[in-house]
Amino acid sequence: MERAALLRSISSSTTVIYSTRRLFHRRFSLSAIPKRHGLQNPSLRKPKPNLFVRQHLRPVSTFSIPSPLPFNGRSFSSLSPHAIATSQSDSASDVAKHDDVLAEKYGFEKVSEQFIEECKARAVLYRHKKTGCEVMSVSNDDENKVFGICFRTPPSDSTGIPHILEHSVLCGSRKYPLKEPFVELLKGSLHTFLNAFTYPDRTCYPVASTNTKDFYNLVDVYLDAVFFPKCVEDFWTFQQEGWHYEVDDPKGEISYKGVVFNEMKGVYSQPDSLLGRTSQQALFPDNIYGVDSGGDPKEIPKLTFEEFKEFHQRFYHPSNARIWFYGDDDPNERLRLVSEYLDKFEASSAPNESKIQPQKLFSQPVKVKEKYPASDGEDLKKKHMVCVNWLLSDKPLDLETELALGFLNHLLLGTPASPLRKTLLESGLGEAIVGGGMEDELLQPQFSIGLKGVSEDDVDKVEELVMTTLKKLAEEGFDSNAIEASMNTIEFSLRENNTGSFPRGLSLMLRSMGKWIYDLDPFEPLRWEKPLMKLKARIAEEGSKAVFSPLIEKYILNNSHRVTVEMEPDPEKAARDEAAEKETLEKVKASMTEEDLAELARATQELRLKQETPDPPEALRSVPSLSLDDIPKKPIHVPTEIATINGVTVLQHDLFTNDVVYTEVVFDMSFLKQELLPLVPLFCQSLLEMGTKDMDFVQLNQLIGRKTGGISVFPFTSSVRGREDPCAQLIVRGKAMAERVEDLYNLMNVVLQEVQFTDQQRFKQFVSQSKARMENRLRGSGHGISAARMDAKLNTAGWIGEQMGGVSYLEFLRALEGRVDQDWDGISTSLEEIRKSLLSRKHCLVNLTADGKNIMNSEEHISRFLDSLPDSEFSQRNIWNARLSPENEAIVVPTQVNYVGKAANIYEGGYKLKGSAYVISRYIGNTWLWDRVRVSGGAYGGFCEFDSHSGVFTFLSYRDPNLLKTLDVYDGTGDFLRGLEMDNDTLTKAIIGTIGDVDAYQLPDAKGYSSLVRYLLGVTEEEREMRREEILSTSLKDFKEFADAVDVVKDKGIVVTVASPDDVDAANKTRPNFLQVKKVL
Repeated sequence: MERAALLRSISSSTTVIYSTRRLFHRRFSLSAIPKRHGLQNPSLRKPKPNLFVRQHLRPVSTFSIPSPLPFNGRSFSSLSPHAIATSQSDSASDVAKHDDVLAEKYGFEKVSEQFIEECKARAVLYRHKKTGCEVMSVSNDDENKVFGICFRTPPSDSTGIPHILEHSVLCGSRKYPLKEPFVELLKGSLHTFLNAFTYPDRTCYPVASTNTKDFYNLVDVYLDAVFFPKCVEDFWTFQQEGWHYEVDDPKGEISYKGVVFNEMKGVYSQPDSLLGRTSQQALFPDNIYGVDSGGDPKEIPKLTFEEFKEFHQRFYHPSNARIWFYGDDDPNERLRLVSEYLDKFEASSAPNESKIQPQKLFSQPVKVKEKYPASDGEDLKKKHMVCVNWLLSDKPLDLETELALGFLNHLLLGTPASPLRKTLLESGLGEAIVGGGMEDELLQPQFSIGLKGVSEDDVDKVEELVMTTLKKLAEEGFDSNAIEASMNTIEFSLRENNTGSFPRGLSLMLRSMGKWIYDLDPFEPLRWEKPLMKLKARIAEEGSKAVFSPLIEKYILNNSHRVTVEMEPDPEKAARDEAAEKETLEKVKASMTEEDLAELARATQELRLKQETPDPPEALRSVPSLSLDDIPKKPIHVPTEIATINGVTVLQHDLFTNDVVYTEVVFDMSFLKQELLPLVPLFCQSLLEMGTKDMDFVQLNQLIGRKTGGISVFPFTSSVRGREDPCAQLIVRGKAMAERVEDLYNLMNVVLQEVQFTDQQRFKQFVSQSKARMENRLRGSGHGISAARMDAKLNTAGWIGEQMGGVSYLEFLRALEGRVDQDWDGISTSLEEIRKSLLSRKHCLVNLTADGKNIMNSEEHISRFLDSLPDSEFSQRNIWNARLSPENEAIVVPTQVNYVGKAANIYEGGYKLKGSAYVISRYIGNTWLWDRVRVSGGAYGGFCEFDSHSGVFTFLSYRDPNLLKTLDVYDGTGDFLRGLEMDNDTLTKAIIGTIGDVDAYQLPDAKGYSSLVRYLLGVTEEEREMRREEILSTSLKDFKEFADAVDVVKDKGIVVTVASPDDVDAANKTRPNFLQVKKVL
């Protein structure tokens, strides 16, 4: 698959997505990707839901983690993701009917039935008569079937019970009595989604699959897990997932271990996360949102096993559950399957006990000041954070008001041209935006906005500026072009319904659940058409000022429930927290007798042995799985016609896209001078956020919003197998309705050729924003920093990516910040030189995804666009043969957890690519690394990735309490493979799971883009078929032979870790001069 290249191209860009990732529960409407926490699954990627009516996905915890490789991705190359075509059907009439007689037989009564035109689905709400459990059954012709079960899980303190329980229930159950059925599903399922979320007030367990047999297998495992988990009887699971004392030698130091404990230590090391938590808890001091459902590391060790068991007994009950089904499977079979579980219970009082009480509104504003861990080398007086937060109402809002506020939020903050966002960034008071604008995922909606990188003297000015800007907007209203642009953006997004790799049915579930979980109408959030039309009509009739000014005044300006949070950098906080934890543990040890300590050492070893002991074969066989007969033998075909327009190659993908046209224009970057490469991300941002001679950037931004579904610009880099020089391209991506294709290509031309690089102050803002983002990534995505750094030491493509998105890029930005004032003419000239080195009709390529009619109709517009490009013939390509020096490296940051990486090029050790490598590397991650790095090591995640383009095999860990111990696990991988014994069932699961990754769910636009990536990297259909055959014929012999390849990493691998100063010092004492120390924060 092309996951590596896709990640590399998207993540290197600073222009695709603008978001402030504040914790797990604050995000910008329509664009942001939430921060995620919980049990990790490295094969899953962060979803990008496409929403406006309701925002969602604000969980404390999920099984997925941030992408292992956010800067310079790597993975498998020659295999195509499965693309799920959008249906052309206009109704759900072809879908199996809901049978009321069968529903009655299975113990259900029908509460309501509606046809949801917006998603072409028939939705029926049932109630289980015996328990009161509600089931929403949504039927349409989407083959990507979705199931989810959600419980209201209100915490009473910050010990993290909901979060730890979410991890624990999937560690074995009544029917599936093995250690972790979840991992077995990862190994051998065709799932398109497999996850769990812990919100501040609820816990959700969703799965999805396009294979019906596989789907019902997943549903059954999840239902058994939540209702009959082993963890309530198994103290070991509580210790492993939650917390426990650990000591290897009775004379040694005691430490805390536990997956959630270490996960949350990582979260509490991130300034943005601390700001988000502080803001939420200050807004809701009197209800459950005033505590942390994810768990505060200082509080987690107070949780007892009895409290843990009692919480499950109270809240994981059908009476307290809401169940969701979606897709093209038999709706009657859904009820039969669920009834087998629900019928085993009687009704309980849980629904009353779990009700969420609203927070009463304050009579006057509040100010809160807290500290966050910072390095003493920083200019701390310029590192304050300020966020102004409002609780908008003392009760849930009606849908029309919510929609209007969501529209207002987009007007205020949704684009770089939005007035509140623009004013804050142009003020010079801070480096980047914090706060996610409007949030309506909890019982009561909130609004938050502020700045980071604020000088100590300017802290009070931030709140003043927010208030004066909002007051001015209430008095003067919004520009009519801004209203039109926001309306088009919102309506396009809703009609396109492009949820990326995130199942559409799950997006709808979470949207519906935002009301349903509070006993409100679950249908209402799905029906956005009428409220949107009503809002449009009202704006047209009354004017936008009459609609939005009263909202600003009522919910923000005249709202006394305002909390202003200031976060102050403290270089001693991390050390104080560590010292306090150490003192607590010393007191615990002092209270123990020698016998107690000997027993603890014995218990530590017993837990480790239990964690490392494989499940017996009979337990493994209990988990249902598919057979190889269920797997398609051929890769998914992507229709691709190669045409020529005006001498330029045009790839055409004839797919049903519901009248949306998707296009990419690709320019060869290899004519760029090497020293200009770090400027490319800022060049991309400048194209979209500077003006022309006829339009300022606000007008250009609004024009794009009014006429298209969006334009983005980003660099793409990848190694190419068998070639020394990398593939390096600049991609301009856009989408529009078919009737707006001419506008789309005209605007792409304006962006590329007419934008002027003259706005010095805006460019300085870009630099500050990018620097702030990179500094945040260092703490929150250290595994990505590590991966990019190792790649930069191993190949040229990796070096390019790191120059545009790693530590080198951060260093470049810091130097550039001073240069903007001193040498703006030089920088502006360099930006123009990049443009001249890229734009040429002779060195470009067009990719087009639409149905045949719209492809044909687009050709004349493409022709005119290509005619407008310069006809330059560049002299020769530059040879970028650069790499970072290959020494082991420790990037030191103020954190309580580590990110440990080790990598090498296994092709240089003699390995020849076979499809079995995909199966083996995936199996290593789901067994050896899961068991040793995560389960017994206590890290939040451990995984490996193989980039078959470059040959780089990479080990990574995430939020890891260890450093050298984790490296020892990596080095033991070869011996693990040599000693591996595997029956046919286990091997079959490994193959099926790999095919599930290869045939990953995609919508048509992603399908067309994947085909483009294959074309750029020279991956042929013949190779795809060969690799698939090699995957399907993988044998145990292949596993054992791959041990020699993995040993190349052991013997010649480069280590890069993002780690705490103490752990790096300890490692260098154990292995003198092992790590070269690089202090970045």
